[in-house]
Amino acid sequence: MRRPVAIVTALVLFGEAVGIVLINAVLATVAENQNMSLAGLEPDAMSAGTWVMGGVSGLLLVLCGLIALIAGIRDRAPGRVGRIVLIGCAVVHGVLGAVTVGLVGWAAFAFMMVVLALLVFTLLSYGPDTRPQAHRPELTPTAP
Repeated sequence: MRRPVAIVTALVLFGEAVGIVLINAVLATVAENQNMSLAGLEPDAMSAGTWVMGGVSGLLLVLCGLIALIAGIRDRAPGRVGRIVLIGCAVVHGVLGAVTVGLVGWAAFAFMMVVLALLVFTLLSYGPDTRPQAHRPELTPTAP
């Protein structure tokens, strides 16, 4: 069950990356076309910042998707750095889910929580094996 979930998680993250880039492209275009200043900030700077934010967010989501996809294809847990990246992605989705419920609505909140659940399930299903094994010398009892 963990392989399909990791692959679905990767596909959802890839789709989300495309969506984030498109949303930021629209926001950058609107900021540039409005030709308005926000607290003295130039419209070109606002537009450029929005483009950069969209690109960086998209790249990070693609990175998270690649980590989940590689874990699903190999059916092995991601390494330490991969787990940290996926945990960070899960935390960001949790925080953004709490923010989007007030700004965007319940549908966006539900989507963010589904992505969060997929990330958590992927992380937990590829967690460390905690069962004791007889062939490991540090876990075998010793006689006094």
